[in-house]
Amino acid sequence: MKILADEYVLYTKTKNAHWNVTEPYFYDKHKFFETRFGQLDAFIDNVAERIRTIGHFAPSTLKSFLELRRLTEMSREKNDSNGIIKKLLSDYQAIIIKLRENIHYFAVDLKDAGTSDFITGLMEEHAKMTCFLRSHLQ
Repeated sequence: MKILADEYVLYTKTKNAHWNVTEPYFYDKHKFFETRFGQLDAFIDNVAERIRTIGHFAPSTLKSFLELRRLTEMSREKNDSNGIIKKLLSDYQAIIIKLRENIHYFAVDLKDAGTSDFITGLMEEHAKMTCFLRSHLQ
C-alpha cells in the first residue's frame, strides 16, 4: 500500500514538473516529464491491480496516499529542470530501496513469488528511469 502511495506522490511531482518547469529548453523538458508521468500512471495502475490480486482493496484517496506515503511533496523553491530532476532522482532511488527491501519479504516471509517477481520488475523499471534522469544532469 505504501508503494502505491509513493508512486502516486512521484506521479504528482512529475506532473508538477511537466506543468511548471521553466527554462530555455522548456518544450524538451515538458515532453520528457510527460513521458515519465505516463509511465508512472501505468505503474500506479499495475500496483493497484496487484494489491487487488492478492486480496486487498487499493487505497484510492488523496488522504490515504498522504497518510501512507514516505516521499515528501515538491517544494516550490525553483522550477528549473536540473533542480526538479535531482529531487525526482532522489525519490526514484528511495523507491528502489523500498522495493528491493520488499522482494525478500514477499518471496520468503509471505511465500508469494508472484508479488516478489512483480516488485522486482517494478524496481527494474524504476532503475531505467533513474538512468534517463541522470542523463539529463550530465
